[in-house]
Amino acid sequence: MQKQNPTITSDSLATSYNSTLTHIKDIAQRSGRTADDITLIAVTKNQPLEAIKSLYELGHRHFGENRVEEASEKIELLSSQMHSNTSPPIWHMIGHIQSRKARTCASLFNHIHSVDTIKLATRLSRFACEHEITLSVLLQCNISGEQTKSGFAATDAAPNTPQWSDLVNTISQIADLSNLSIAGLMTMAPITNNPEASRPIFRNLRILKDQISQHFPQLPMNHLSMGMSADYAIAIQEGATMLRIGTSIFGHRNTK
Repeated sequence: MQKQNPTITSDSLATSYNSTLTHIKDIAQRSGRTADDITLIAVTKNQPLEAIKSLYELGHRHFGENRVEEASEKIELLSSQMHSNTSPPIWHMIGHIQSRKARTCASLFNHIHSVDTIKLATRLSRFACEHEITLSVLLQCNISGEQTKSGFAATDAAPNTPQWSDLVNTISQIADLSNLSIAGLMTMAPITNNPEASRPIFRNLRILKDQISQHFPQLPMNHLSMGMSADYAIAIQEGATMLRIGTSIFGHRNTK
């Protein structure tokens, strides 16, 4: 567990959190949307439990983790310190998952954003069945084409392309798995100093979601998980329903 970053205090956290909420609401309204349709996921990677508890006490409920081991420790500790009459945190797995850790993910997380192989989906389905739960999953799509990013290939997934045919086959197989609900798509934009560079990535993910929804009308496909601290305003403008934000709330991570 990370030590408390000395720059994080309850007051500074409240200020940055409320400022982020206000900005999200403002961007949503100026984009003809409502902030009620957007879920802010506070990314707690490398953040101390004290900071997570402070954010929880401010009324926040959605938290995102990248690593299974770190998440497991935090979730257990936070659960042990909660009162039984309070609504529990909602945990999102937003990082890459090794298939051997699928069992733990199925037991820890309410939503999994990073399903990127049929093998992983199959294992999650198996363990969700064991736990007698239905897991909400998002399909991670590699829109940018960067080799360093995971996800189903979707750089050119327009109808009648080979990528589209592959995606249709993949989604058909995952949709047939028990105890999984495909709730939407997730992507990661390239890291850049220019937030506008993310716009075509986010726009193409939205177009792909609409395309999938039309082809698979039985799937909910309500969510687009895209946008982080540097580019979440662009993501909102392009239709994001889930924002994965860490730095804007907690400040830069203390990884020492």
